Amino acid sequence: GSLLRGLKGQLFTWNILKTIALGQMLSLCICGTAITSQFLAEKYKVNTPMLQSFINYCLLFLFYTVTLAFQSGSDNLVSILKRKWWKYVLLGLADVEANYLIVRAYQYTTLTSVQLLDCFGIPVLMALSWFILYARYRATHFIAVAVCLLGVGTMVGADILAGREDNSGSNVLIGDILVLLGASLYAVSNVCEEYVVKKLSRQEFLGMVGLFGTVISGIQLLVVEYKDIAGIRWDWKIALLFVAFALSMFCLYSFMPLVIKVTSATSVNLGILTADLYSLFFGLFLFGYKFSGLYILSFTVIMVGFVLYCSTPTRTAEPADSDVPPVTSIGIDNLGLKLEENLPETHSAAL
Repeated sequence: GSLLRGLKGQLFTWNILKTIALGQMLSLCICGTAITSQFLAEKYKVNTPMLQSFINYCLLFLFYTVTLAFQSGSDNLVSILKRKWWKYVLLGLADVEANYLIVRAYQYTTLTSVQLLDCFGIPVLMALSWFILYARYRATHFIAVAVCLLGVGTMVGADILAGREDNSGSNVLIGDILVLLGASLYAVSNVCEEYVVKKLSRQEFLGMVGLFGTVISGIQLLVVEYKDIAGIRWDWKIALLFVAFALSMFCLYSFMPLVIKVTSATSVNLGILTADLYSLFFGLFLFGYKFSGLYILSFTVIMVGFVLYCSTPTRTAEPADSDVPPVTSIGIDNLGLKLEENLPETHSAAL
């Protein structure tokens, strides 16, 4: 009995419940972007992923880049750009293209393939965290990831049984390659995000992504989507969907660094695997999807894997040549939360 109690105490701490809640909040934001995109595509025949992303990057620019411009000292926009503009250009590129490739993939391959292959980002993310952030995993972490991926497999199985395999894509191989590329770029973006957020600041990350994301997606928009945008017959409903998409995306970008700061990029990515399920539940009402008990099962399996992952802190191996200040918090999933709870006064002051 004491073993069970100890396990229960370790699995269902306040920290982990908080992490679950934060992760599901991000899932709902992603669900918002998925539902609005689907409405635009199905009902109004509007396929403009770049324009949708562009609006989000503009919002980030207005909020965070402008804030950086008014900062003083080394956190100022100009001084950040002087030192590391090229790094943030690459980060902006990875972020914009990750968003673009995944949305583009839907035109070639099936929803199911996208959901499955999208998970490829998680092993990539773990590998990058290992090499770049020096995160060290235990057996529990690998088991937890396997459990989460099993949950995604169950969800895809449910999709196929419920006949949501919809239009078989026109060129499945191209679509699949696009998803794998997109997922890998997401992983790159997330690892950079964890590094910047934990070592520098959330404002700096969002401000830089806002700046370069706006420029890059703006240029790409004019090149790739010029005709599609010209063909939109605007009315208030379409405008409203665009606004809803942009707000969901903006909230996702704004909250993500906060969650990554107290956990890690990998655990965040496991937590948001449930986003597709939320989209499904809304889809039952909005798009008349068929329901399957397997959806509930897959949700449960993903959550079990997620809790398992968060219950065991990852270690950080110190880099051999320590010219960088030692990082104690990176990857130690719940340490950030514990620290945050012990320092409520300083935390609220910082906010």
